[in-house]
Amino acid sequence: MNILVTGGAGYIGSHCVKMLLNEGHEVTVIDNLSTGYKQAVDVRANFYNEDIMNSESVIDILQSNNIESVIHFAAFSLVGESMKEPLKYYYNNVYGTQKLLEALISVGVKNIIFSSTAAVYGEQTVMPITEDTLETPTNTYGETKLAMEKMMKWADKAHGIKYIALRYFNVAGAFHTGEIGEAHNPETHLIPLILQVPNNQREHINIFGTDYETRDGTCVRDYIHIEDLINAHILAMNHLKETNISDYFNLGSGEGYSVLEMIQAARKVTNHPIKAIESERRSGDPAELIASSEKAQRILKWKRVHTNIEDIISSAWRYHNINKEGYND
Repeated sequence: MNILVTGGAGYIGSHCVKMLLNEGHEVTVIDNLSTGYKQAVDVRANFYNEDIMNSESVIDILQSNNIESVIHFAAFSLVGESMKEPLKYYYNNVYGTQKLLEALISVGVKNIIFSSTAAVYGEQTVMPITEDTLETPTNTYGETKLAMEKMMKWADKAHGIKYIALRYFNVAGAFHTGEIGEAHNPETHLIPLILQVPNNQREHINIFGTDYETRDGTCVRDYIHIEDLINAHILAMNHLKETNISDYFNLGSGEGYSVLEMIQAARKVTNHPIKAIESERRSGDPAELIASSEKAQRILKWKRVHTNIEDIISSAWRYHNINKEGYND
């Protein structure tokens, strides 16, 4: 199949590109490299340093590469930044998706897999979170992702564009060879931050809050390995092609690990003491977020391969050991 991946130079997008190519698909990538890295994109892909806002270029790319399906990752995703610059997020995420959908409509591409987020649910107290949970975003990032989902729903009704939105929880780990992995600037994700300590890039890791109503007082999150996540995208793409039915799914492990448990697991993996310092809570951090992925397992026949948290951290450590400074382009 000829597939367009928007945001294919980012952490999740670059893994998707590589795994699609390994399955024999023809892959085209659009990325403006505002947060992604050209070095992360598999050389077998057709790469365009382009912005999805540029409708004429996107239409030309869709037509010249005979695109049949789209996997849409292109978006800003820093929660803190989204609260300080909400209009930047609405313009890039929501308007960018509008321009992409307009291009798809103009050339007749009818299938899109969308990278959504658990942030659409906001702060919930009943766990695990299912697809029936009311969406109540508490930050601009989550609000824009929900708006993007709603836009696709109405585009489906009006123009027949079928979509599947995948709502992720915490994505972690790296491609098994260590070729590509998680690298952000600035880095905000827990596992890369923890691993910066044994890599001598920071002296300690901060634990933001130790008085939550959890088993050890620190926040609990649901982690899913990047390769399992991408497998769900591929299953969703095939399912959409077969059924022509729009839908949305949670993707997570169904179990949670606390910040302290993650640090301890990283200590075992790296054989490093990893100094941790207790700090004040951060505003808006829910105590616990755990997903139910029963729907994805039942309908998409999705099953996780990487179920051990130490294995997930080991894959990340493999990448960060090889690429201490991340990507250099």
